[in-house]
Amino acid sequence: MGEFDGKVVFITGIARGQGRNHALRFAREGASIIGVDIARPVSDYTTYTQATGEDFDETVRLVEEAGGKIIARVADVRDSAALKAVVDEGVHQFGRLDVVVANAGICTWNRFWEMPDDQFEELIDINLTGVFKTLKAAAPAMIDAGNGGSIIVVSSVAGLKAMPGQANYAAAKFGLVGLTQAAAKELGEFNIRVNSIHPYGVDTPMGTDVSVLQLFEKHPSWGPSFVPILTEKPIADPDDISNAVLFLAGDGAKTITGSQMALDQGNSKV
Repeated sequence: MGEFDGKVVFITGIARGQGRNHALRFAREGASIIGVDIARPVSDYTTYTQATGEDFDETVRLVEEAGGKIIARVADVRDSAALKAVVDEGVHQFGRLDVVVANAGICTWNRFWEMPDDQFEELIDINLTGVFKTLKAAAPAMIDAGNGGSIIVVSSVAGLKAMPGQANYAAAKFGLVGLTQAAAKELGEFNIRVNSIHPYGVDTPMGTDVSVLQLFEKHPSWGPSFVPILTEKPIADPDDISNAVLFLAGDGAKTITGSQMALDQGNSKV
């Protein structure tokens, strides 16, 4: 028996990294998965390798190998109609929707006055507006199901403490805090909880982008902003983040909503 037997979880950004890990962890606990990913390079400004169709297919294979059921579709979180279509298909197939993990996002770097307008706007569109559209697509299905549920918004330590070189990222991740709290207040009457999590570095292609070291060499004053308190584990494993996601999705967190959970090795307090 799994903790999420009979439950249905909608996850964005499933092709690899944290999204894939969340999908696998929920599947191992008995949940059926509705998943989306754009599954192709999405930005010319990222300095890490981006997800591919092969990554997307591998997530599906791994979930099914773990015994999970999954409906996975290629979709862009900037496309409201595509997200709604995937949610509708998943609910038609699985009969309900219980949990949403708004995970999809990118990270790009620049000093704000040197940042092209489209670099700023692109990241806001994906990381902030994309989460709004994800929640907008999913909330009606959760309300209609009448089972309550949990929404987990993946923000960042940069949503608790702005970082140099990431004005666009901080603007998006701070915006998610406001979106989370507003959604929690509006969905509370339906017993749907909404919380945000705030990781620091995670062992994924985005979180271990070695090209960022060149920026720190060029701008040494930035370094102190990125120092964790827990120096023996400066980078989290995807499972560390999934542990928090599954906790917030489960009955053990039934009194928690509108909250921000720091998973940041203490970095927000430095």
